[in-house]
This record gives sequence, structure tokens and C-alpha cells, in this order.
Amino acid sequence: MTSFARGQRVIGAATHYVENQPPWRVDVDEYALNAPLGDAVRAFGADWAEDGLREAGGVVGSGSFQRDAELANIHTPVAYPHDRWGYRLDEVEYDPSYHRVIGEALARGAHTSAWADPKPGAHVARAAMFMLFAQVEPGHACPVSMTHAAVASIEGSPWIADTWLPRLYSREYEPRLIVEGEKRSALIGMAMTEKQGGSDVRAGTTVGESMGGHAYQLTGHKWFCSAPMSDGFLVLAHTRRSGVEEGLTCLFVPRALPHGMRNVFRIQRLKDKLGNRSNASAEVEFDGTVGFLVGEPGRGVRAIIEMVQRTRLDCVLGTAAGMRQSLAEALWHARGREAFGALLVDQPAMTSVLADLALEYEAAMLTGMRLAQLFEAEASDRDVALRRLATPVSKYWVCKRGPQHAYEALECLGGNGYTESFPLARRYREQPVMAIWEGSGNVIALDVVRALTRDRDSGDAFADELASTAGASIVLDRHVDRTLGLLQGLAADPDTAASQARRLSEDLALALQASLMLRHAPGRDAETFIAARLGEDRGVQFGVLPMGTDAAAIVARH
Repeated sequence: MTSFARGQRVIGAATHYVENQPPWRVDVDEYALNAPLGDAVRAFGADWAEDGLREAGGVVGSGSFQRDAELANIHTPVAYPHDRWGYRLDEVEYDPSYHRVIGEALARGAHTSAWADPKPGAHVARAAMFMLFAQVEPGHACPVSMTHAAVASIEGSPWIADTWLPRLYSREYEPRLIVEGEKRSALIGMAMTEKQGGSDVRAGTTVGESMGGHAYQLTGHKWFCSAPMSDGFLVLAHTRRSGVEEGLTCLFVPRALPHGMRNVFRIQRLKDKLGNRSNASAEVEFDGTVGFLVGEPGRGVRAIIEMVQRTRLDCVLGTAAGMRQSLAEALWHARGREAFGALLVDQPAMTSVLADLALEYEAAMLTGMRLAQLFEAEASDRDVALRRLATPVSKYWVCKRGPQHAYEALECLGGNGYTESFPLARRYREQPVMAIWEGSGNVIALDVVRALTRDRDSGDAFADELASTAGASIVLDRHVDRTLGLLQGLAADPDTAASQARRLSEDLALALQASLMLRHAPGRDAETFIAARLGEDRGVQFGVLPMGTDAAAIVARH
């Protein structure tokens, strides 16, 4: 078969001559093209990481990486509960493309670099690296995120940490389940929720009987187990010791036991998911499964709370990464396609939509990067208090915006966007998971109220954060005054707080985003964002910007 260059006319095949189609968006530097991300990396103290980010930008923008991202979602994981002779196997086979994708991410520290090499800006640098990889293939970001977050729970339990943390910090990737001999690297998954409980983890029925020391034997099931071929899992169970109930406890369940045996980890089936198909999610059963205590018996929620905060951070980062992919593809199409005598990007209606998509992305990205900065090793007490509230606030709102952002960008591509040949159909299906994972909307909004009522310092720290831009925008000042008034009123009236939790979360999130835009985005962009999101004529749909907006200048920066 003869191969022809794209767009080359073939004699006798004029009906198949392709014109007015943008070329494949491939072999680009995703970091260099993302000016707002580079500005944020420097502003939040991680300029030292730019060489590595530039190198990664070329990797994820390459044709081979993009092809692997596509193949990993075409050739989906397959579960093998038994081998050919009927012995329990409980393994999931992934396409080699998936292993190449996750191997590239781990090699550049997208998982645990901030823990392995702590220094100022380490968490910001890791957040930027995570977003670059999640922008192109979101499925692998699940185990990458959980491995990063699990360190916060494991590090306080030396009977686990001494053996496992060096493996988690490794940048090697070994996809095989190795039972005999120690693996030098490891990934961590989670298995928390059950059929009857969902976000209500205390409704779980999995039980753990003490085997002495830190070991427990588990019996039960988990309805969602993320990344079932991970090397270890954090699990919640109601534990007992010598017949005495201890309460809900966090346990570490390895796939391979220390003495060269497989742990009981029965994969019942894989979930048929709405979003990415590259990464498996499974239903699993424990029947005599061995787990090791994380933290203290009966304090399971406390043991996982810092991990949950970090996975919620990654939900914000993952959503922002998806927004960047959506925006980048929409811009590429609009800059390469003509309609009605002009490039799409130069037509005012399209320019307004693209500018609005760009502002939404930048606000989400800045929110994620500021949150990452609050998790730095040198974070102050004020930073810790701020992140307790800012994390659920941001997770609630940014993740809610993701699906609509993806849809609007998809529409910019017209019919192409609606096909599986382009990445935005996959992105549109993927974005909703960020609003569900680690707590759906109501759960997160109620956590916002809980943080305010149980930790007054978090509310004070949030107010201080907003005060940093007081006087810079009359519109924002009015919004902040209304929001802080609502916050104080709900704190004094807990019975009303639950019904107003979503409203409060949205108002707090928009105030934070507007403040961050004022501090870190060009003045034109910040003022437009504030007017569009907080002004009297705020638009419900993307592309409804204030009169007189220089949309072309906003688009040009992206």
C-alpha cells in the first residue's frame, strides 16, 4: 500500500482530497505551549524544576505518547480470576501501551517526587508534572495519585513505612505481581467503599480479626477497588482484638505476603466505567486476607484523612489538566480551520468561547497550584489551616466545572469532537469522575461546613487569604463580604448550614479563584474573569463575556 503525505492530492481521487482540516496536534511541547502553567510554576517557587518539566512536555506531546494514550483506552484491561488449571490468579492484564504511559510518568516523579526529595517548591513541581501527564492520559493518573497520597498515611507506621516507602519513592516501574523476592518499586491503590455504604464508610461490613501484633485477617468485600494490580492497598475494616470491638480501622493490604505467598485478593469483576478504559476498577473480596495496621486501631478515618486531602487535591489538578487538554485541542482546531471566509479563532463568537474556556482553565490551574503549595513540607500553621478548608472548597467547584468545560470545548471541534478519533470525546466522559471520586458534591459541600464548624482557624485562614487582594476589585470585595457574611451566619446556625452548603462552597471557591487570578494572571484576564463569574451580568454559559472584552488578547496567551 502506498503512503501519501497528509493533504497531498491524488490523481483520480479528487473526492478524497482533504483540505481545511487542521493537522494532527502532535510532536508539541505541552509545557512550553502552556504559558499560564509556566508562570504559576515560577510564581509558586518551583522554577528549579522547569528543565524537567520542559523535557516531560516534549514526551507527553510526542506522537508515540499520544498513540499509547489512545491504544491504552482501546485495548482495555482484562481480568483473569483463575489460571488455565483453575487455580486462583486474580490478576488484570493491561495493554503494553498503558505500561509505557505509567512508566514514563513514574520515571519523572509524577507520583512521589515531593516526598522523596523534599525541598521548597517540591509539591508545586510534582503537581505540575502530574498535570502534564494527566492532560494526555488520565487513567494512569489514578494509581499515580494514590501512591503519592498514601505516603501521608503510611509514614507514621514504621512497621510498614520502613519496608514500603523506599519502594514508593522509586522511579522504576515493574508491572508484574512478583511474589518471590522483593520488588524494588511499588504502587498503592485503595479499597474503601462497599455496596451498602458508598461515601458512608462507617456502614462497611468488612471485619478484621487480630492475628497478634499489627496483623489482622480480613473478611468482606469492596465495591470499588481502584487499580487492582497495585502492590498494596489501603482498606477500612471494623476490627476486633480478643473479642473486643476496636472500631473502624485502616489497614494496609499487600498483594504479596512477606514469606513469598500471594495474599487472598479475589477480583470478582471489573467495572464497566463511563470514563477512561485504560485503568481498571474492580470489585474485590477478602476471605482470610492479611492486612497490617495503619495508625491506631479504631482510628481509621483519622489515618486516611491526610491521604484523602491529597487525593482531593489531585482531583483538582486532574480536572485542571483535563481542562487544559480540552482548551488546547479547541484552540488548535480553531487556529487551523476556516469557516465563512475566516479562521474560526478570528470570528468573534468563537473567540469569546475560547477566551472563556481559557480563563476557566487558568483559574482552575492556579487553584490547584496554590493548594499544592499549601502541602509543602515547610507549610506554616496558617497554611495547614487554610488547606483544611480550601481543599474541599476547591474540589467541590473545580470538579463541578470540568464536564461543562469539556463539552463546550468538544463543541468547538464540531462533528470531529463527537468522534472517538479525537481525544475530547474521551475527556468528556472522564471529567465527571473527578466530582465523584473522594466524595461527590453533597459529601464535599458538607465537609466544607464541617471544617468551618470544627476548625474555626480554617475559616480565619481563608478570610486572610482573601484579604490579600482586598481593594483590588470592587466586584470581588462585594462578593467576599457577602460570602464571609454567609459563612458567619451558617456557623451560628448549624441547622441551616447543610441546606446552604453548596451555595457556600461555590461562593468560597469563586472568591478564592478570583483572588488568585488577581495575584497571578494578567490584569485584563483577572478583571474579565471576575466580571464574568461575579458581576451583575455573569454568564451561565461559556462565551458570555462582558462587553468590550479583548477576547483575542486572552486567547493569544494560551
